[in-house]
Amino acid sequence: MADSMLTPPSPSLARMRAWDLSLCRLLNRANGREYVGRFFALISRLGNGVFWYTLMLLLPLLHGLGALAVSLHMAVTGAVGLAIYKWLKARTSRPRPFMVSDQIIRRVPPLDEYSFPSGHTLHAVAFSIVLLSHLPQWFWMVVPFTALVAISRPVLGLHYPSDVLAGALIGALVAGTSVSLAQLLLA
Repeated sequence: MADSMLTPPSPSLARMRAWDLSLCRLLNRANGREYVGRFFALISRLGNGVFWYTLMLLLPLLHGLGALAVSLHMAVTGAVGLAIYKWLKARTSRPRPFMVSDQIIRRVPPLDEYSFPSGHTLHAVAFSIVLLSHLPQWFWMVVPFTALVAISRPVLGLHYPSDVLAGALIGALVAGTSVSLAQLLLA
């Protein structure tokens, strides 16, 4: 184990971690209501790919064969996001909130062991940005869904709010870079 991992965190970092856990507990309280927990469990399941992959398959049917490029752009962006997500998970090894606090109710099993960053949020933000760069009329559907996916993570006890924020930022950076590269290639 590295020496830096043995030293206690600075007081400001300790306060940030405590605030993050407190906010997670606050959001997770909603999970105590059965109907809320089931709703967010469904959102989480859909946000794990079902919604996005179905949408990628439907786009060419709804918008013509030209939308196949949109679906491909989303898929490539998702693959890059997945690689970054897996790399970060392996490097940070942050335990999930329900593993740290017995006050956190875990509604659904996690997909993997570690918390940072939220892959659901990373992909929801990335897919939304890429889709909306091509087909802005989808805003009314994907933006609310993306927000629900993000909030589902701490509500379900699987992620800290900072994991969700980091996932959103990484997703936005990956998608923004992807959209910029696509525009350069098509110019």
